[in-house]
Amino acid sequence: MNSRNNNEDKFYSYLGLATRAGKAVSGEDAVEGAVRRGRVLLMIIARDASQNTRRKFSALARNYHVPAVFAGTKALLGQAMGKAPRAVVGIADRNFAKVIGENVRESVQENDRSDADGE
Repeated sequence: MNSRNNNEDKFYSYLGLATRAGKAVSGEDAVEGAVRRGRVLLMIIARDASQNTRRKFSALARNYHVPAVFAGTKALLGQAMGKAPRAVVGIADRNFAKVIGENVRESVQENDRSDADGE
């Protein structure tokens, strides 16, 4: 359980760093525009985003060949970025995209292991 929290903490920390470095785009219109311009290398969709938002941005990511992950909540994504709640975030830097994507995958794997162990 510690590593799950640690991976989640790292995820939000890296998201905050990417924001401060100017390498994160947030908000539906801004992310959609950045994806269409080829600037987004990883799309993060909040797990509690509406079904319509999840469907729309999953399709957009698929059509533009952008990896997309479902992670965090709107409130926590916004908090990590120092903004209001955000349903969608785009990462526009290769290195941030890689490290954030890895932390999301590790967190999901930890959750799957915890679920399998009955925790």
